[in-house]
Amino acid sequence: MSNGAGALLEILRRQPEASRSELAERTGLARSTVGQRLELLSALGYVEEAGPRPSTGGRPASTVRFKPDGGVILALDLGATHCRLAVTDLNREVLAEVSHELPIADGPEQVLGRVRTLLLALLRRARRAPAQVRAIGVGLPGPVEFASGRPVNPPIMPGWDGVDVPRLLSAFGAPVLVDNDVNIMALGEHREHWPQCGDFLFIKVATGIGCGIITGGRIHRGAQGAAGDIGHIRVPDADELCRCGNRGCLEAVASGGALARRLSAQGLAVDDARAVVEAAQRGEPLAVAAIRESGRTIGEAMAGMVNFFNPATLVIGGDLAHAGDELLAGIRGAVYERSLMLATRELRIVTSQLDEAAGVVGAATMATDGLFDPARVDALAARAVSAG
Repeated sequence: MSNGAGALLEILRRQPEASRSELAERTGLARSTVGQRLELLSALGYVEEAGPRPSTGGRPASTVRFKPDGGVILALDLGATHCRLAVTDLNREVLAEVSHELPIADGPEQVLGRVRTLLLALLRRARRAPAQVRAIGVGLPGPVEFASGRPVNPPIMPGWDGVDVPRLLSAFGAPVLVDNDVNIMALGEHREHWPQCGDFLFIKVATGIGCGIITGGRIHRGAQGAAGDIGHIRVPDADELCRCGNRGCLEAVASGGALARRLSAQGLAVDDARAVVEAAQRGEPLAVAAIRESGRTIGEAMAGMVNFFNPATLVIGGDLAHAGDELLAGIRGAVYERSLMLATRELRIVTSQLDEAAGVVGAATMATDGLFDPARVDALAARAVSAG
Protein backbone atom coordinates (compact mmCIF):
# COMPACT_ATOMS: atom_id res chain seq x y z
CA MET A 1 0.00 0.00 0.00
CA SER A 2 1.29 3.50 -0.87
CA ASN A 3 2.01 5.87 1.99
CA GLY A 4 1.22 9.01 0.00
CA ALA A 5 -1.44 11.63 0.66
CA GLY A 6 -4.03 9.31 -0.88
CA ALA A 7 -3.32 6.60 1.70
CA LEU A 8 -3.76 9.09 4.56
CA LEU A 9 -7.07 10.18 3.09
CA GLU A 10 -8.24 6.55 2.83
CA ILE A 11 -7.59 6.11 6.55
CA LEU A 12 -9.46 9.29 7.47
CA ARG A 13 -12.44 8.37 5.28
CA ARG A 14 -12.90 5.18 7.30
CA GLN A 15 -12.71 6.54 10.85
CA PRO A 16 -14.14 9.61 12.59
CA GLU A 17 -10.80 11.32 13.27
CA ALA A 18 -7.12 10.63 13.96
CA SER A 19 -4.14 12.39 15.46
CA ARG A 20 -0.95 12.98 13.53
CA SER A 21 0.85 10.52 15.80
CA GLU A 22 -1.73 7.82 15.05
CA LEU A 23 -1.41 8.42 11.32
CA ALA A 24 2.38 8.25 11.58
CA GLU A 25 2.10 4.94 13.45
CA ARG A 26 -0.40 3.51 10.95
CA THR A 27 1.69 4.42 7.89
CA GLY A 28 5.24 4.24 9.23
CA LEU A 29 5.85 7.81 8.09
CA ALA A 30 7.64 10.50 10.08
CA ARG A 31 5.23 12.83 11.85
CA SER A 32 6.66 15.77 9.88
CA THR A 33 5.89 13.97 6.61
CA VAL A 34 2.35 13.24 7.81
CA GLY A 35 1.97 16.94 8.61
CA GLN A 36 3.11 17.99 5.13
CA ARG A 37 0.69 15.60 3.44
CA LEU A 38 -2.19 16.68 5.62
CA GLU A 39 -1.48 20.27 4.61
CA LEU A 40 -1.80 19.24 0.95
CA LEU A 41 -5.07 17.40 1.65
CA SER A 42 -6.36 20.45 3.51
CA ALA A 43 -5.49 22.67 0.54
CA LEU A 44 -7.44 20.29 -1.72
CA GLY A 45 -10.44 20.69 0.61
CA TYR A 46 -10.50 17.04 1.72
CA VAL A 47 -9.51 17.24 5.41
CA GLU A 48 -9.89 19.69 8.28
CA GLU A 49 -8.83 20.13 11.88
CA ALA A 50 -11.13 18.33 14.32
CA GLY A 51 -9.78 20.00 17.45
CA PRO A 52 -8.10 18.52 20.54
CA ARG A 53 -9.32 15.40 22.27
CA PRO A 54 -10.28 15.58 25.96
CA SER A 55 -7.18 15.68 28.13
CA THR A 56 -6.17 12.55 30.02
CA GLY A 57 -3.50 14.32 32.04
CA GLY A 58 -1.00 15.31 29.39
CA ARG A 59 -1.18 17.67 26.46
CA PRO A 60 -4.38 16.83 24.50
CA ALA A 61 -3.77 15.41 21.03
CA SER A 62 -4.91 17.56 18.12
CA THR A 63 -6.87 15.54 15.53
CA VAL A 64 -7.83 15.83 11.88
CA ARG A 65 -10.81 14.41 10.02
CA PHE A 66 -12.21 13.93 6.55
CA LYS A 67 -14.23 16.92 5.36
CA PRO A 68 -17.53 15.64 3.90
CA ASP A 69 -18.76 19.13 2.99
CA GLY A 70 -15.70 19.87 0.85
CA GLY A 71 -17.85 19.47 -2.26
CA VAL A 72 -20.76 17.46 -3.63
CA ILE A 73 -21.33 14.37 -5.76
CA LEU A 74 -23.99 14.05 -8.46
CA ALA A 75 -25.48 10.53 -8.62
CA LEU A 76 -27.55 9.47 -11.64
CA ASP A 77 -29.49 6.21 -11.99
CA LEU A 78 -31.05 6.14 -15.45
CA GLY A 79 -33.48 3.30 -16.12
CA ALA A 80 -35.50 2.20 -19.11
CA THR A 81 -38.45 4.48 -18.35
CA HIS A 82 -37.45 6.65 -15.38
CA CYS A 83 -34.49 8.21 -13.62
CA ARG A 84 -33.48 8.83 -10.03
CA LEU A 85 -31.01 11.66 -9.34
CA ALA A 86 -29.32 12.79 -6.15
CA VAL A 87 -26.88 15.35 -4.79
CA THR A 88 -24.75 13.94 -1.96
CA ASP A 89 -21.91 15.18 0.18
CA LEU A 90 -18.49 13.52 -0.04
CA ASN A 91 -19.63 10.89 2.49
CA ARG A 92 -22.50 9.96 0.15
CA GLU A 93 -25.13 11.45 2.47
CA VAL A 94 -28.07 12.54 0.32
CA LEU A 95 -28.68 16.31 0.35
CA ALA A 96 -31.45 16.34 -2.28
CA GLU A 97 -32.95 13.79 -4.67
CA VAL A 98 -35.71 13.38 -7.23
CA SER A 99 -37.35 10.65 -9.29
CA HIS A 100 -38.65 11.48 -12.73
CA GLU A 101 -40.29 9.71 -15.65
CA LEU A 102 -37.72 9.81 -18.45
CA PRO A 103 -37.70 7.19 -21.25
CA ILE A 104 -34.12 6.29 -22.13
CA ALA A 105 -35.29 5.64 -25.71
CA ASP A 106 -35.72 9.42 -26.18
CA GLY A 107 -31.99 9.49 -26.98
CA PRO A 108 -28.85 10.85 -25.32
CA GLU A 109 -29.15 14.54 -26.20
CA GLN A 110 -32.73 14.85 -24.97
CA VAL A 111 -32.32 12.61 -21.91
CA LEU A 112 -29.04 14.13 -20.70
CA GLY A 113 -30.27 17.64 -21.49
CA ARG A 114 -33.26 17.02 -19.24
CA VAL A 115 -30.96 15.46 -16.63
CA ARG A 116 -28.73 18.55 -16.59
CA THR A 117 -31.77 20.76 -15.94
CA LEU A 118 -32.94 18.49 -13.12
CA LEU A 119 -29.46 18.41 -11.58
CA LEU A 120 -29.19 22.20 -11.57
CA ALA A 121 -32.54 22.37 -9.79
CA LEU A 122 -31.37 19.76 -7.27
CA LEU A 123 -28.18 21.74 -6.59
CA ARG A 124 -30.28 24.83 -5.87
CA ARG A 125 -32.49 22.80 -3.53
CA ALA A 126 -29.39 21.51 -1.72
CA ARG A 127 -28.03 25.09 -1.59
CA ARG A 128 -24.92 24.11 -3.49
CA ALA A 129 -23.32 25.65 -6.60
CA PRO A 130 -22.28 23.79 -9.78
CA ALA A 131 -18.69 24.79 -8.99
CA GLN A 132 -18.86 22.60 -5.87
CA VAL A 133 -19.44 19.40 -7.89
CA ARG A 134 -16.41 17.14 -7.41
CA ALA A 135 -17.49 14.01 -9.33
CA ILE A 136 -20.46 12.50 -11.16
CA GLY A 137 -21.55 8.85 -11.12
CA VAL A 138 -23.92 7.54 -13.80
CA GLY A 139 -25.72 4.22 -14.18
CA LEU A 140 -27.18 3.27 -17.59
CA PRO A 141 -29.55 0.39 -18.47
CA GLY A 142 -27.20 -1.32 -20.90
CA PRO A 143 -23.62 -2.51 -21.49
CA VAL A 144 -20.97 0.16 -20.84
CA GLU A 145 -17.28 0.30 -21.66
CA PHE A 146 -16.22 1.47 -18.22
CA ALA A 147 -12.86 2.96 -19.23
CA SER A 148 -14.47 5.40 -21.68
CA GLY A 149 -17.96 5.74 -20.19
CA ARG A 150 -19.55 4.86 -23.55
CA PRO A 151 -22.55 2.53 -23.96
CA VAL A 152 -21.85 -0.38 -26.30
CA ASN A 153 -24.71 -1.64 -28.48
CA PRO A 154 -27.32 -1.25 -25.71
CA PRO A 155 -30.51 -3.13 -26.70
CA ILE A 156 -33.05 -0.72 -25.13
CA MET A 157 -31.16 2.52 -25.74
CA PRO A 158 -31.61 3.52 -29.39
CA GLY A 159 -29.16 6.20 -30.45
CA TRP A 160 -26.83 5.68 -27.47
CA ASP A 161 -24.29 3.28 -28.99
CA GLY A 162 -20.80 4.75 -28.57
CA VAL A 163 -22.07 8.07 -27.18
CA ASP A 164 -19.51 9.97 -25.11
CA VAL A 165 -21.61 10.34 -21.95
CA PRO A 166 -18.86 12.06 -19.92
CA ARG A 167 -18.57 14.74 -22.62
CA LEU A 168 -22.32 15.42 -22.53
CA LEU A 169 -22.06 16.01 -18.77
CA SER A 170 -18.81 17.99 -18.95
CA ALA A 171 -20.54 21.32 -18.22
CA PHE A 172 -20.15 20.58 -14.51
CA GLY A 173 -16.36 20.48 -14.88
CA ALA A 174 -16.00 17.29 -12.81
CA PRO A 175 -14.85 13.74 -13.62
CA VAL A 176 -17.69 11.51 -14.84
CA LEU A 177 -17.76 7.75 -14.21
CA VAL A 178 -20.31 5.61 -16.07
CA ASP A 179 -21.31 1.97 -15.58
CA ASN A 180 -24.35 -0.17 -16.23
CA ASP A 181 -27.19 0.23 -13.77
CA VAL A 182 -26.98 -3.26 -12.27
CA ASN A 183 -23.31 -2.84 -11.41
CA ILE A 184 -23.94 0.37 -9.51
CA MET A 185 -26.92 -1.18 -7.70
CA ALA A 186 -24.69 -4.09 -6.69
CA LEU A 187 -22.00 -1.68 -5.51
CA GLY A 188 -24.46 0.39 -3.46
CA GLU A 189 -26.14 -2.62 -1.84
CA HIS A 190 -22.81 -4.27 -1.08
CA ARG A 191 -21.13 -1.20 0.42
CA GLU A 192 -24.14 -0.25 2.57
CA HIS A 193 -25.34 -3.65 3.82
CA TRP A 194 -22.86 -6.43 2.96
CA PRO A 195 -19.38 -4.85 3.17
CA GLN A 196 -17.86 -7.98 4.72
CA CYS A 197 -19.28 -10.25 2.01
CA GLY A 198 -16.50 -10.69 -0.55
CA ASP A 199 -18.49 -12.75 -3.10
CA PHE A 200 -21.90 -11.30 -3.85
CA LEU A 201 -24.47 -11.25 -6.67
CA PHE A 202 -27.15 -8.62 -7.23
CA ILE A 203 -29.96 -9.60 -9.62
CA LYS A 204 -32.13 -6.84 -11.03
CA VAL A 205 -35.51 -8.02 -12.32
CA ALA A 206 -37.39 -5.15 -13.93
CA THR A 207 -38.05 -4.28 -17.60
CA GLY A 208 -35.03 -6.50 -18.26
CA ILE A 209 -32.85 -8.83 -16.17
CA GLY A 210 -29.21 -8.27 -15.25
CA CYS A 211 -26.64 -9.23 -12.65
CA GLY A 212 -23.97 -7.25 -10.80
CA ILE A 213 -21.01 -9.31 -9.59
CA ILE A 214 -18.88 -8.44 -6.56
CA THR A 215 -15.79 -10.59 -6.09
CA GLY A 216 -13.10 -9.90 -3.53
CA GLY A 217 -15.16 -6.88 -2.50
CA ARG A 218 -14.88 -5.25 -5.94
CA ILE A 219 -17.11 -5.02 -9.01
CA HIS A 220 -16.22 -7.62 -11.65
CA ARG A 221 -16.86 -6.15 -15.09
CA GLY A 222 -15.16 -8.68 -17.33
CA ALA A 223 -12.81 -8.04 -20.23
CA GLN A 224 -15.13 -5.64 -22.07
CA GLY A 225 -17.62 -4.75 -19.35
CA ALA A 226 -20.23 -7.36 -20.30
CA ALA A 227 -19.95 -9.57 -17.19
CA GLY A 228 -23.28 -10.33 -15.55
CA ASP A 229 -25.47 -9.97 -18.65
CA ILE A 230 -27.57 -12.96 -17.60
CA GLY A 231 -30.70 -11.73 -19.34
CA HIS A 232 -29.58 -13.52 -22.49
CA ILE A 233 -29.02 -16.96 -21.00
CA ARG A 234 -31.02 -19.48 -23.01
CA VAL A 235 -34.12 -20.89 -21.30
CA PRO A 236 -34.73 -24.52 -22.37
CA ASP A 237 -37.77 -25.04 -24.62
CA ALA A 238 -38.56 -21.30 -24.76
CA ASP A 239 -39.10 -19.56 -28.10
CA GLU A 240 -40.00 -15.96 -27.23
CA LEU A 241 -38.22 -13.40 -29.40
CA CYS A 242 -35.79 -11.26 -27.40
CA ARG A 243 -34.90 -7.67 -28.22
CA CYS A 244 -31.31 -8.88 -28.76
CA GLY A 245 -32.55 -10.80 -31.81
CA ASN A 246 -32.28 -14.30 -30.33
CA ARG A 247 -35.09 -16.48 -29.09
CA GLY A 248 -35.69 -17.97 -25.67
CA CYS A 249 -33.56 -15.53 -23.65
CA LEU A 250 -34.23 -15.34 -19.91
CA GLU A 251 -35.18 -11.67 -20.26
CA ALA A 252 -37.73 -12.46 -22.99
CA VAL A 253 -39.34 -15.10 -20.79
CA ALA A 254 -39.13 -13.98 -17.16
CA SER A 255 -38.55 -10.20 -16.92
CA GLY A 256 -41.19 -7.75 -15.78
CA GLY A 257 -41.54 -6.51 -19.36
CA ALA A 258 -42.08 -10.05 -20.64
CA LEU A 259 -44.72 -10.75 -17.98
CA ALA A 260 -46.53 -7.51 -18.78
CA ARG A 261 -46.71 -8.41 -22.48
CA ARG A 262 -47.91 -11.95 -21.76
CA LEU A 263 -50.55 -10.86 -19.26
CA SER A 264 -51.77 -8.07 -21.54
CA ALA A 265 -52.30 -10.64 -24.27
CA GLN A 266 -54.39 -12.61 -21.75
CA GLY A 267 -56.60 -9.59 -21.12
CA LEU A 268 -55.05 -8.19 -17.94
CA ALA A 269 -54.52 -4.40 -18.06
CA VAL A 270 -50.80 -4.19 -17.19
CA ASP A 271 -48.16 -2.31 -19.17
CA ASP A 272 -44.98 -2.70 -17.13
CA ALA A 273 -43.33 -4.60 -14.26
CA ARG A 274 -44.80 -2.31 -11.60
CA ALA A 275 -48.30 -2.88 -12.88
CA VAL A 276 -47.74 -6.65 -12.84
CA VAL A 277 -46.69 -6.46 -9.18
CA GLU A 278 -49.68 -4.27 -8.30
CA ALA A 279 -51.99 -6.79 -9.97
CA ALA A 280 -50.43 -9.63 -7.97
CA GLN A 281 -50.79 -7.64 -4.76
CA ARG A 282 -54.51 -7.25 -5.56
CA GLY A 283 -54.70 -11.03 -5.79
CA GLU A 284 -55.07 -11.33 -9.58
CA PRO A 285 -54.49 -15.09 -10.12
CA LEU A 286 -52.86 -14.66 -13.54
CA ALA A 287 -50.33 -12.14 -12.20
CA VAL A 288 -49.55 -14.23 -9.11
CA ALA A 289 -48.98 -17.35 -11.20
CA ALA A 290 -46.83 -15.45 -13.72
CA ILE A 291 -44.56 -14.01 -11.01
CA ARG A 292 -44.16 -17.39 -9.34
CA GLU A 293 -43.22 -18.98 -12.65
CA SER A 294 -40.84 -16.11 -13.39
CA GLY A 295 -39.11 -16.73 -10.05
CA ARG A 296 -38.73 -20.40 -10.86
CA THR A 297 -37.28 -19.67 -14.30
CA ILE A 298 -34.84 -17.08 -12.95
CA GLY A 299 -33.84 -19.46 -10.14
CA GLU A 300 -33.03 -22.23 -12.62
CA ALA A 301 -30.74 -19.84 -14.50
CA MET A 302 -29.19 -18.60 -11.26
CA ALA A 303 -28.48 -22.15 -10.09
CA GLY A 304 -25.80 -22.41 -12.75
CA MET A 305 -24.25 -19.15 -11.58
CA VAL A 306 -24.33 -20.29 -7.96
CA ASN A 307 -22.52 -23.48 -8.90
CA PHE A 308 -20.00 -21.55 -11.01
CA PHE A 309 -19.39 -18.53 -8.76
CA ASN A 310 -20.33 -19.82 -5.27
CA PRO A 311 -21.50 -16.45 -3.84
CA ALA A 312 -22.16 -15.96 -0.13
CA THR A 313 -25.15 -13.69 -0.80
CA LEU A 314 -27.60 -13.30 -3.66
CA VAL A 315 -29.73 -10.12 -3.53
CA ILE A 316 -32.83 -9.62 -5.69
CA GLY A 317 -33.75 -6.04 -6.65
CA GLY A 318 -35.68 -4.15 -9.32
CA ASP A 319 -39.40 -3.54 -9.76
CA LEU A 320 -40.42 -7.22 -9.79
CA ALA A 321 -38.67 -7.77 -6.44
CA HIS A 322 -41.54 -5.78 -4.87
CA ALA A 323 -43.61 -8.92 -5.34
CA GLY A 324 -41.71 -10.27 -2.33
CA ASP A 325 -42.19 -13.94 -1.54
CA GLU A 326 -44.17 -14.56 -4.71
CA LEU A 327 -40.94 -14.07 -6.67
CA LEU A 328 -38.41 -15.02 -4.01
CA ALA A 329 -39.92 -18.43 -3.22
CA GLY A 330 -39.55 -19.53 -6.84
CA ILE A 331 -35.96 -18.34 -7.04
CA ARG A 332 -34.99 -19.97 -3.76
CA GLY A 333 -36.71 -23.23 -4.62
CA ALA A 334 -34.95 -23.60 -7.96
CA VAL A 335 -31.54 -22.50 -6.69
CA TYR A 336 -31.55 -24.84 -3.70
CA GLU A 337 -32.92 -27.71 -5.77
CA ARG A 338 -30.55 -27.41 -8.72
CA SER A 339 -27.30 -26.13 -7.16
CA LEU A 340 -24.65 -28.19 -5.40
CA MET A 341 -25.20 -28.67 -1.68
CA LEU A 342 -21.80 -27.20 -0.84
CA ALA A 343 -22.56 -24.04 -2.90
CA THR A 344 -25.86 -23.44 -1.09
CA ARG A 345 -24.96 -24.57 2.42
CA GLU A 346 -24.52 -21.00 3.69
CA LEU A 347 -26.03 -19.09 0.75
CA ARG A 348 -28.36 -16.19 1.62
CA ILE A 349 -31.02 -15.22 -0.94
CA VAL A 350 -32.73 -11.96 0.04
CA THR A 351 -34.40 -8.89 -1.44
CA SER A 352 -32.63 -5.54 -1.70
CA GLN A 353 -32.58 -3.42 1.46
CA LEU A 354 -31.81 -0.22 -0.44
CA ASP A 355 -34.61 -0.95 -2.92
CA GLU A 356 -35.06 1.97 -5.34
CA ALA A 357 -32.20 3.91 -3.76
CA ALA A 358 -29.62 1.24 -4.65
CA GLY A 359 -28.76 2.90 -7.96
CA VAL A 360 -28.04 6.41 -6.67
CA VAL A 361 -26.19 5.06 -3.63
CA GLY A 362 -24.08 2.95 -5.96
CA ALA A 363 -23.50 5.81 -8.39
CA ALA A 364 -22.35 8.05 -5.54
CA THR A 365 -20.11 5.26 -4.24
CA MET A 366 -18.54 4.75 -7.66
CA ALA A 367 -17.96 8.49 -7.99
CA THR A 368 -16.35 8.89 -4.55
CA ASP A 369 -14.22 5.78 -5.04
CA GLY A 370 -12.91 7.30 -8.25
CA LEU A 371 -12.50 10.79 -6.79
CA PHE A 372 -10.54 9.55 -3.77
CA ASP A 373 -8.56 6.83 -5.50
CA PRO A 374 -5.17 7.06 -3.74
CA ALA A 375 -3.22 7.30 -7.01
CA ARG A 376 -5.44 10.16 -8.19
CA VAL A 377 -5.12 11.99 -4.87
CA ASP A 378 -1.34 11.54 -4.95
CA ALA A 379 -1.23 13.00 -8.46
CA LEU A 380 -3.32 16.01 -7.37
CA ALA A 381 -1.05 16.54 -4.37
CA ALA A 382 2.06 16.34 -6.57
CA ARG A 383 0.62 18.95 -8.94
CA ALA A 384 -0.21 21.20 -5.98
CA VAL A 385 3.42 20.94 -4.79
CA SER A 386 4.73 21.75 -8.28
CA ALA A 387 2.38 24.73 -8.62
CA GLY A 388 3.26 25.98 -5.14
